Amino acid sequence: MLRPLLAAAVIVSLAGGSAEAARCGGDFNSFVASMSAEAQAAGVSAGVTSAAFGGITQDGAVLAFDRRQRYTFNKSFEQYVSTRVGPGRINGGRALLQRHAALLSRIEQQFGVNRQILVAIWGLESDFGKGDMGKLPVIRTLATLAHDCRRTELFQGELLAALKIVQRGDLPLRDLIGAYAGEIGQTQFLPSSYIKYGVDFDGDGHVDLRHSVADVLASTANLLHSNGFKMGQPYDEGSANFDAMREWNRAVIYRKTIGYFADRLVGR
Repeated sequence: MLRPLLAAAVIVSLAGGSAEAARCGGDFNSFVASMSAEAQAAGVSAGVTSAAFGGITQDGAVLAFDRRQRYTFNKSFEQYVSTRVGPGRINGGRALLQRHAALLSRIEQQFGVNRQILVAIWGLESDFGKGDMGKLPVIRTLATLAHDCRRTELFQGELLAALKIVQRGDLPLRDLIGAYAGEIGQTQFLPSSYIKYGVDFDGDGHVDLRHSVADVLASTANLLHSNGFKMGQPYDEGSANFDAMREWNRAVIYRKTIGYFADRLVGR
């Protein structure tokens, strides 16, 4: 799900104050060359841009999917939650609360976000890392969307952020795989959020949101904490924590589903 984490200020900061944005539309190879130059001006090495953009082509399926999206819900809360939160997922989440109890305690202490909220988001986004995290090369996906003139500035910023993920050594290009808007990992971070909120919580020197449960849960907690979430406070609709979760997803129904799932995980 496309999240509202793409303000122009974020895009400018990711670009490192480089020159004007690449011109959308027109010849795709010329656009990619402009993006490569912009990325290098922002501190991405020529080796990374060459490997990332070598032989790249547009993905028509990504464009078709993007044009079909409305980013709105056409179901009631009751209809939606019945398709996303069932006994199997609740039981699985409860088992993971026990398995990762020590890790979740550390995350709660550092970031102040309730463990059941984190596990609920984890379950909804990727079935606790066992479900579909996307199968598309993120660089190709984002280059395709950035070249399209409908939201070029938004996706140029995401493309630069994705290149910085590789530059930092967090994920190699072969592992930079995601969904139809470039979302990455077990809780589906857009690249700009990966850069902004990602936490190396397992201490291996990399922020790995595809494979490291510690990094996934801590980074998710960091996003919520950074946007005002406070542990121990209500998170139902109308609360300050419910508003803090808006940075995760603007849709009221989705945030209500997070809260509903979180409550079921702890027997409420």
